[in-house]
Amino acid sequence: MSAPIKVSTGAKYARLMSVAGYRGSRVVDNAEMCTYIDSSDEWIQQRTGIAERRWATEEETPAFMCVQAATKAIERAGLGASDIDAVIVSTVSNFRQYPSLACEVARALGIPAPAAYDIRAACAGFCYALSQADGLIRTGSAHHVLIIGMELLSKQIDLTDRGTAFLFGDGAGAAVVGPSETPAIGPAVWGSDPSQDDAIWTEDWFDALGTGRPPVVHMNGRAVYLWGTTFIAEKAVEALDKAGLAPEQLDVFIPHQANNRITDALLRRLHLPETVTVSRDIRHMGNVSAASIPLAMDALLESGEAKSGDNALIIGFGAGLVFAGQVVVLP
Repeated sequence: MSAPIKVSTGAKYARLMSVAGYRGSRVVDNAEMCTYIDSSDEWIQQRTGIAERRWATEEETPAFMCVQAATKAIERAGLGASDIDAVIVSTVSNFRQYPSLACEVARALGIPAPAAYDIRAACAGFCYALSQADGLIRTGSAHHVLIIGMELLSKQIDLTDRGTAFLFGDGAGAAVVGPSETPAIGPAVWGSDPSQDDAIWTEDWFDALGTGRPPVVHMNGRAVYLWGTTFIAEKAVEALDKAGLAPEQLDVFIPHQANNRITDALLRRLHLPETVTVSRDIRHMGNVSAASIPLAMDALLESGEAKSGDNALIIGFGAGLVFAGQVVVLP
């Protein structure tokens, strides 16, 4: 009989220790957007809730935005770079295949020798990364994990497509996850619907060669809206149930900032009381995919609309189609 293999064990629980964000510095309002597409400020706001979005300048590269957000998150956690032993970056808009953006960020931050990798889970990416960080800490594979959602989606916009051009923004949201003595990250509800892998997609890089631009985003808005208001609504309820909370025990709701009408549909299904704070960060940011949830969380904490210790339901959903959500205690 073979000798038994030793396994590692870590903290009983994990928690969000901090969150921070960096937003592209260029403000693009609907008036400017309507110089590119045939639309109006009224139509865009009624359909999505977006009044403006933030785009990065040429100097605000993927690594730059990640480092800005991560530096603040590490400081807010009361840690130094040497305390981080894993880095996970979720992005669908870093155009260099390798080394991973996580490795670039680790080098820039001076993190000595972390586990470092990127994931591509689109708008669910932050919740995917959080679930992985939770597992790494509780199995003893890591002690402090830096997770980042970063997108540079303005580079993948087709400015002739009036159905998608106004939707997207640029930015990065970072969080540090560490050990906890009390439960602070609920069970993840995650998965995918591969039968709808053509609902949100980009061109193949080889097809885009010679166009002078990266592959652009295409979306079947009707299919995504229907999926978000029905299937995702059920998954949001499931995440709350798995955390053992009733709607009235929730303090904050931070859905992926895709569309205010989808948020409204999720609220109706969850039957949340009016006392629950609901993120509407999309109004000033647009859809920032994997960066959406951490940026929205940071904004609520900065404004005082949410506070440390609040129970928050987060859920992301997007290209794949993929989804992930959990209840967390805010840092």
